[in-house]
Amino acid sequence: MNPLSSLATAVVLACALAAPVGAQTLEKIRSTATITLGVRDSSMPMSYLLAENQPVGFQVDICHRIVEAIRKNLGLQKIDVRYQVVTSQNRVPLVRNGSVDLECGSTTNNLARQQDVAFTLTTYIEEVRMAVRTASNIRSVKDLEGKTVVATTGTTSVQHLRRNSRAGGLKINEVLGKDHAESFLILESGKADAWVIDAGLLSATIAASKNPSEFAVVGEVLNTEPLAIMLRKDDASLKAIADDTIRELIRSGEMKTLWSKWYLEPIPPRGVRLNMAPPAALQRLWAQPNDLPMESHASPK
Repeated sequence: MNPLSSLATAVVLACALAAPVGAQTLEKIRSTATITLGVRDSSMPMSYLLAENQPVGFQVDICHRIVEAIRKNLGLQKIDVRYQVVTSQNRVPLVRNGSVDLECGSTTNNLARQQDVAFTLTTYIEEVRMAVRTASNIRSVKDLEGKTVVATTGTTSVQHLRRNSRAGGLKINEVLGKDHAESFLILESGKADAWVIDAGLLSATIAASKNPSEFAVVGEVLNTEPLAIMLRKDDASLKAIADDTIRELIRSGEMKTLWSKWYLEPIPPRGVRLNMAPPAALQRLWAQPNDLPMESHASPK
């Protein structure tokens, strides 16, 4: 076989393996005894990497519970868990094309993404706010006039920032970080006056920074967002197992234990405490779990 034919065959085979053609995810896992989890590198404490690229976090732990439920459901002795680091830009395509089976990051469930992927029951309700230098005079969106604001590429925070600036008639210089780590670096280095993203992520990033006292989370809530685990669309059998696992975590109290582990107790790598109680909206969600998209949640006035 000539080299070009070999290459063409390899490409076809790679696409066939990556795409969820006809076969449901559970059947793929049954036949390979392998699952691929999408994780983030710096979405602390939801999903982030330690030394030697070990993924950890609140959302990662929930995914591990789902993997164990899948193993039992399929009657497998073991499932080999593989990890794929995803970004805000590529996470949806990697789930859609079959490269990632469960995306265990910090992704908002919204109607636009539901065109391409599905979501489990909501695992976290987040409020979008901004982080600034403590010494600055920025305490509200209106204080951003003429300022430079950073947001992470591919996140919903970009849209919220633009919507709020237009509504207030503000002139804001917008810059984009390729990931959360870079976005904070832009703020930390003084190249931006504020960073807009989920409040929990802001608090965690600040707590783990070199000088936490130099930064603060301020301002009004720009949006309320439900975060969930992504999976492929129209895969009802996998979603059922994932949703049942999340319901059981809530019912048994283990979800609160996981919350304490990541939001109240010292977390790696530096043993910082976030000291974040579960938001009232999240406690209501635990009482009545749902998978409603962002657009179904009340927006801030």
